[in-house]
Amino acid sequence: MKNIGLTTEEVIKRTQEGKTNYIKNSSDKTVLEIIASNVFTYFNFIFLVLGILIFFTGSYKNLVFLGIIVINTIIGIYQQLKSKKVLDKLALLDESNYITIRDGKEIEVHSKDLVLNDVIKLKSGMQIPADAIVIDGLLNVNESLLTGEIDEIEKTKNSELRSGSFVVSGEAIVELTAVGDNSYVSKLTKEAKLIKEKQSEMIKDIERIIRVVGFIIIPIGLILMYESMVVNHSSYSEAAISMVGAITGMIPEGLYLLVTIALAISAARLAKKKVLLHDMKSIESLARVDVLCIDKTGTITSNEMNVVDIISPIKKDNSKYKDILSKYATTITDNNATIESIRKYFNKNDKLDYIEILPFNSKNKYSAIKTKECIYKLGAPEYLLNKKELEENNTLIERYISNGKRVLVFTKDDKTLLFIIIENVLRENAKDTFKYLQDEGVNLKVISGDNPITVSKVAIDAGIKNADKYIDATTLDTEDKIKEAVKEYTVFGRVKPEQKKAIICAIKDFGIKVAMTGDGVNDILAMKEADCSIAMGEGSKAARSSAQVVLLDSDFSHMKDIIFEGRRDINNITRSATLFLYKNIFSLLLAVFSIIASFNYPLKPTQIGIISFFNIGLPAFLLTFEPNTVKQKGRFISNVIVNALPAALTTFLTIIVMIYFARLFDINYIEVSTASIYLISVVGFNILWFITKPINKYHRIIFAICILGVLLSSRLLGDLFDMTEISIKATALCLVFAYAEMSVIRDFSNLLKKIDDKMISKLKGKKENISI
Repeated sequence: MKNIGLTTEEVIKRTQEGKTNYIKNSSDKTVLEIIASNVFTYFNFIFLVLGILIFFTGSYKNLVFLGIIVINTIIGIYQQLKSKKVLDKLALLDESNYITIRDGKEIEVHSKDLVLNDVIKLKSGMQIPADAIVIDGLLNVNESLLTGEIDEIEKTKNSELRSGSFVVSGEAIVELTAVGDNSYVSKLTKEAKLIKEKQSEMIKDIERIIRVVGFIIIPIGLILMYESMVVNHSSYSEAAISMVGAITGMIPEGLYLLVTIALAISAARLAKKKVLLHDMKSIESLARVDVLCIDKTGTITSNEMNVVDIISPIKKDNSKYKDILSKYATTITDNNATIESIRKYFNKNDKLDYIEILPFNSKNKYSAIKTKECIYKLGAPEYLLNKKELEENNTLIERYISNGKRVLVFTKDDKTLLFIIIENVLRENAKDTFKYLQDEGVNLKVISGDNPITVSKVAIDAGIKNADKYIDATTLDTEDKIKEAVKEYTVFGRVKPEQKKAIICAIKDFGIKVAMTGDGVNDILAMKEADCSIAMGEGSKAARSSAQVVLLDSDFSHMKDIIFEGRRDINNITRSATLFLYKNIFSLLLAVFSIIASFNYPLKPTQIGIISFFNIGLPAFLLTFEPNTVKQKGRFISNVIVNALPAALTTFLTIIVMIYFARLFDINYIEVSTASIYLISVVGFNILWFITKPINKYHRIIFAICILGVLLSSRLLGDLFDMTEISIKATALCLVFAYAEMSVIRDFSNLLKKIDDKMISKLKGKKENISI
């Protein structure tokens, strides 16, 4: 032992060179970094500039819009810090200590403090912390989290070990050959680092709107200031307030706040149910998926196995043989799921008197115990039975295998004593969950490294539709074959890690949204390609860190909760976004027309505030709490535009015409401004009525609160919101235009709806032609 292991000096040198086993993950982002990423944004900068401009006018009441920005920022910071806290706790659960040989002595070292060329001891039940090579000893290793194969692999002297795999049995001294970011697991996870940065359809569309607005508001704002002060000779205060009114009306700041609040509320609800969202936006991604790809072990079934039957080929009382098997299971040193299921079945502690034990290994496919009288063996029939015995028992073996069971044989001096029938345990609520998903229009694909027949039978038991359509993925050696297979088959067996990724890509090539569940390192590449990725809490740390959604308690039934929350958010945000976009479009059109016609923008920031709060913000916020699980049809942006554009165009034209009529009837500028707010409000409530149909008691309460809010704000807080009493002439003009715009909006909306419905029908027809 004195000749192996590092010295203290060598450890210090490697630590200084950064050759340690420390791996930085996404949750290692500091609190300051999280705060900075939320505070220092483009729109926050724009709002700060606008706030400064208003501040110098002395009209501090027009700074109210900054409150929304502050709230939005705080919520974003809070959610990310909460996610970091949970991730950090999970990371602590993965941390372990290892016996390391340094300076010729055995010491205990934390996994992250191991360095390159450290010599450590590994034994049964331990996870391999870094890539290594066996110096001395023998290990049986489970690499299922890396490869998807459940069989143990024997590792002898000079065998390579990969980080992330587990020692099932045996003991060995190993030397670390690649640590930290250079290990096998780290190289895989590096490619998956961008996985959480994927944006869902709704978020993409919202950010596209925001980018367009962000690009145009600066030149429009500068031109408005120039025209007000230079062309119209207005004072700085008048010009600044007018310009800020136009810009704040164009920026959908409330929409971003609404999305943040809705997703944060859903994230909080899901967190209570042990569901962690690395990114709040992933709720929407999962709610929109058409195909969900799942693994057998860990998703359909738990990692637990049960003995369902023990059969003796000898037509005699087999209690004696069962007693021997019970003692065998207690004596053998294996700790895999198979032997644990036999121990649990008998639940006894008696042991055999033995001379030698041979643990299970993948080479022999059996374990053995040698006693004074004989040799007992337990393993796969094809490795322990001769050709004649296999033929004699083929019917029995095939009957169970074809039903998704696993068959083991227990022998004494190569004479068959018992057949042990074992099955994976279906996860609790698995059937209900899969039924719910399929009823909601989500198709399921089972992707597993196990035998396709076994996987198919398990999937059938779980109630997965078309699970009888299975294929051995070893036959899928080209991209074209994989692409054809995803159209025809539901179950894929003997799938290699790189094939999982190819299957996901093939499904996406048909324009179908796909989600992927996984628990191992072998799933990471496929999870990265999927539109949404879900990891099991009991899986590998690498998979959890890479996924967008983590089921902390590994309970797959939480998928129902996620989809429920996602659809609630999609539907409620979509209809509320209509209100926001309505304001943004007419504000943009009004600002551009103000430039062309050379008059000051007629609305002030405080007046826009009434519309933003009572017509848009408050009803949108209250609607986020309403259950709404209907699957959204069509694209987010098209649905919003179809509902918002007719109202926005009509309102813009109405205000312009009313401005000119006001001049004709000698109605002053302040009255026109106030009347415009009433017109905008009427149309806003018309949109709200349309998007909330069918109207229920809750909707009526929302309407009552918001209408009352507009009236009280304009009457009791008129000075604060720059609202004034309007004359009879202005009131009459307002009523005439309100009636006119309602009629125009109805006809325009019906026209656009027909066009949109035709486009949706065409897209739906294309998807239905693809039987995935």
